[in-house]
Amino acid sequence: MSNTYTQLHVQFVFAVKHRYGLIQKDWKEELFKYITGIVQNNGHKMIIINGMPDHVHILVGLRPNQSVSEIIKDIKQFSSKWINEKKLVKGKFEWQEGFGAFSYSKKELCRVISYIENQELHHQKKGFLEEYRELLIIHEINYQEEYLFKECT
Repeated sequence: MSNTYTQLHVQFVFAVKHRYGLIQKDWKEELFKYITGIVQNNGHKMIIINGMPDHVHILVGLRPNQSVSEIIKDIKQFSSKWINEKKLVKGKFEWQEGFGAFSYSKKELCRVISYIENQELHHQKKGFLEEYRELLIIHEINYQEEYLFKECT
């Protein structure tokens, strides 16, 4: 696209179905590399990826040729297929419906990268739903409690 200039930085947050802690340390890095490949194959730039056993945070430099919903659909669809084909979990792996997408300016990136890098430390003090609600409030996103990610079952 000639004469198209963008700088779109988006943090995505999405969770394992029922928020089960299924993402294991022994294959987490391989999963993150696979998700990075999906992002890059769609023409976007992976800035950082990290997460916990029940959810993932990614910060992406988006190109304007694909919608936010389309890239998340690809990430969830192909990564869950990869997990299931490798039989990394008992039963069928699925991502929970929905996602969070939060935009940032370039000057905010260092802070967001640090936040994503330190997920393990961060979650020693705060649970996922509390963290997610804070992101929604900080970004002034109106939400309905019943549509937030489901509690662990």
